Amino acid sequence: MFKKVFQITHSLLLVIAAFAAQATSHDESPSFKALPLTDNISMLQGRGGNLAVLSGKQGILLIDDDFKAMSDALKAELSNYGGLDKLTYIINTHWHGDHTQGNLALGDHAQIVAHDNVRTRLLTRQEIKLFNMVSEPYPEAALPSITYQQAMTLYINGEEINVVHYPNGHTDGDSIVYFKNANVVHMGDHFFSGFFPFVDISSGGNVLKMAANIEAVLHRVDDQTKIIPGHGPLSSKSDLRAFHEMLVGTAAEVKAMKDKGMSQEQAQKEGLSDQWNEWTDGFLSTESWIGIVYQSL
Repeated sequence: MFKKVFQITHSLLLVIAAFAAQATSHDESPSFKALPLTDNISMLQGRGGNLAVLSGKQGILLIDDDFKAMSDALKAELSNYGGLDKLTYIINTHWHGDHTQGNLALGDHAQIVAHDNVRTRLLTRQEIKLFNMVSEPYPEAALPSITYQQAMTLYINGEEINVVHYPNGHTDGDSIVYFKNANVVHMGDHFFSGFFPFVDISSGGNVLKMAANIEAVLHRVDDQTKIIPGHGPLSSKSDLRAFHEMLVGTAAEVKAMKDKGMSQEQAQKEGLSDQWNEWTDGFLSTESWIGIVYQSL
């Protein structure tokens, strides 16, 4: 029993170490890189998850808001779109701090929108016991004030924005956001473009459910859709399809090893087919990914 717990702990510690490296390995002077996608929609890249901003006469809609340490830089960036006084909505795609800590600085300026489970998690103390990691409750101003169960639609600046819950993929509260008229999609952390994703099993995530959710999204987008991943570069439907194939393919390989009676440690030692080697470039090692898949089965 102790050996099994140690194996799980070691695998997930690698995941947390990757998060920490991502949060601290950038320039000391934080800033955002803006990539215009349409006349009034841009993708912003900072230290945490990718953001999207929609601007216009009716105000600013922001998707996710990065780490707390990026809040001053985010305020400066938003001045290019009208400033904090124009901030109308913030959509949190899920509860993780690299997507929601900006709520602490921006929540007084806008209505925060998220799935019901995001508010529940941010309202309460979150803990991953294996790593002694704790997220304390957010203050009221930083909590989602508008929540939904399955889907909702916002209309602002001539855009129809569909916010859709895809359950138990990355977490239990994931939203994917569709800009219907612009044909732009923000995937949240359902999509790590070009590398193995972190799937938060302790928050209700599951690799197999993520794959099923991605398959559903693939039926909704087309070859012209601009896809903003939670992490990684601006992507296309073909990139998302490749990600789905990786999820399905690696899950099948790990399942085959588990069905043979191999333990997680044995499966990690065995490894995956060489075709998946390129997916280690940005975030997780093959060993860490096998651990996440194994625990999802």
